[in-house]
Amino acid sequence: MADPSRPGSARLDDQAIGRRLARVDDLLERVEEAPGPMARAALDAIGTLTEVYGEALARVLDTAGPELGGRLAEDELVGHLLVLHDLHPDGVERRVARALDGLRPAVREQGGEVELAGVAEGVATVRLTVKGCRSTSAALEQAVREAVLAIAPELSEVRRLPDAPGPPAFVPLSALARPAAATGGPG
Repeated sequence: MADPSRPGSARLDDQAIGRRLARVDDLLERVEEAPGPMARAALDAIGTLTEVYGEALARVLDTAGPELGGRLAEDELVGHLLVLHDLHPDGVERRVARALDGLRPAVREQGGEVELAGVAEGVATVRLTVKGCRSTSAALEQAVREAVLAIAPELSEVRRLPDAPGPPAFVPLSALARPAAATGGPG
């Protein structure tokens, strides 16, 4: 997607970025699996370049200040880079809570509720209650997992707390007693 404000510049849309990130992952896996000193040198070069880009990004944020830095962090791609370099202005718990806030209307539309129970040791724990069939519950659980990991890629897992048992059903004792006429006793 071209940026009309900069003649001749080619910008990438989200799909193009996704394709390139997938390609980078594939290429890095191939380099990691390759034997020999050239593979190690390539990985070293990638690591060093990543460090330099991280420092450049930190300097951009220093120049931008907190307000503009916060706005930059809201961009999905820039936000991922900030997380990668441990520069994101929001902690993981705040970002996860924000992701769940964004999902809450859709979850409620399906008759459910979602809330963050906590984040510890690389795992976000969520409370997701859903009324309805298992497929709805599974789809919502997957949507929650994807949204959380997209905004907090440093997490290794998203766990759903088991549904809390509902209140026990009240059954009056009189409903359990058999009527005298049905038992053949005196009536």
